[in-house]
Amino acid sequence: MEDEQTFSDICGGRLALQRRYYSPSCREFCLSCPRLSLRSLTAVTCTVWLAAYGLFTLCENSMILSAAIFIILLGLLGYLHFVKIDQETLLIIDSLGIQMTSSYASGKESTTFIEMGKVKDVVINEAIYMDPVEPNGISQVVPVFQSAKPRLDCLIEVYRSCQEILAHQKAASASP
Repeated sequence: MEDEQTFSDICGGRLALQRRYYSPSCREFCLSCPRLSLRSLTAVTCTVWLAAYGLFTLCENSMILSAAIFIILLGLLGYLHFVKIDQETLLIIDSLGIQMTSSYASGKESTTFIEMGKVKDVVINEAIYMDPVEPNGISQVVPVFQSAKPRLDCLIEVYRSCQEILAHQKAASASP
C-alpha cells in the first residue's frame, strides 16, 4: 500500500511524504524536497556575472570573464553533487534494521544502515539550537531528514509508524 501526503518544511516550502507499507513489519518513508529553483540559480549567476563584468571594466582583462564562467560551472556542479538533496528515504524493517538514504540532485546516493539490535528507540528532536547534550545511556543519535527539515506534523507521522514497527518487533522477540 502506498500513499502520499504534502507537508511543509521549517521555511514554509513544500515537501511530499510518500509512505509505502510492505508488511506490518516493514515500511518506507520517502521525503521529497523541492527541486532546484531556476529563480535562485539565475540570481546567483547574474550576481557573479555582474561582479565579473565590473572587474572586467576596471581591469580590462578577459581572464576575469573566463574565471567567472569557470566559477559558476564548478560551483553549480559542487552544489548539485555535495549539497542539494532531492529525496531522503527511511526504510525500517523490524527484523533487520533501519536504512537511511539521501539522493542528491546529481544522482549520487548516500546510504546509512543501523542494525535493529543497536536501535534503542525512535525519538522526535524537532529543533535544538543549544550545546549538544548526551543523555545517559545514549551513545549515538542519528538524525533523519536533515536536509528536508520537515515540520513537527510530518515528523509525528513518521514517528508513530516507526513506533508501531518497534512495538511489533519487541512483541515478536518476547513471544516464544
